[in-house]
Amino acid sequence: MIAESLIAKMETVKALLSGARHVAVLTGAGVSAESGIPTFRGADGMWRGELAEDLARPETFARNPELVWEFYNWRRSLVAQCQPNPAHHALAALEQRVPEMEIVTQNVDGLHQQAGSEHVIEMHGSLWRLQCTRCTHFEETRAELPPLPECSRCGNLLRPGVVWFGEQLPRGVLSVALESIASADILLVVGTSSLVQPAASFVHVANRSGAVCVEINLEATPNTGFMDFALHGKAGEILPALVD
Repeated sequence: MIAESLIAKMETVKALLSGARHVAVLTGAGVSAESGIPTFRGADGMWRGELAEDLARPETFARNPELVWEFYNWRRSLVAQCQPNPAHHALAALEQRVPEMEIVTQNVDGLHQQAGSEHVIEMHGSLWRLQCTRCTHFEETRAELPPLPECSRCGNLLRPGVVWFGEQLPRGVLSVALESIASADILLVVGTSSLVQPAASFVHVANRSGAVCVEINLEATPNTGFMDFALHGKAGEILPALVD
């Protein structure tokens, strides 16, 4: 149920979206959480006694690839059972109505594409992408993997095609994301804590470019004060109402 105090602000944002020519959207773990995917924060941050953040590091993979692959194969099997929620579908519908729109996502689950969004920039890679630890080969598959998958080209160990803590973003991804945000009329920041850089600074890029900035999140974030509109509640309820 959307709080009555939000209705007036939502009507204004809805009107702005209806006249927008370029919308940029930044999404985070909160969007996927509504599909049943753990955020790996707080109580969700542990897996079999290990911190998920510690498993998502290149040094952990170098030391114990079996453990890291066990974790990621579990994640792949979990995400494979999840479906896009109303927030994903609302963004896909919005993309069909706006002349230009991109989704910049910190999520690695592919649910935006599954919902029908076509212009998705995956900042942190994808659970379904595999890359060789030795050569340049990469592939995408949703098939069940062996405990230690091997490269079909050179036979060396594959790793998950995601960005781990301490690693650089994929080449060119940040510049494409910044270009989208700097040229947008409206920036929607959806389901992100605004704690992880560089994504946490995107609202400042949008502010400097004169974009209207809208936060959609369960609670306030460090960036709430920089937003033109803060709509606090479930993305799966707010976004469909904005797009309807």
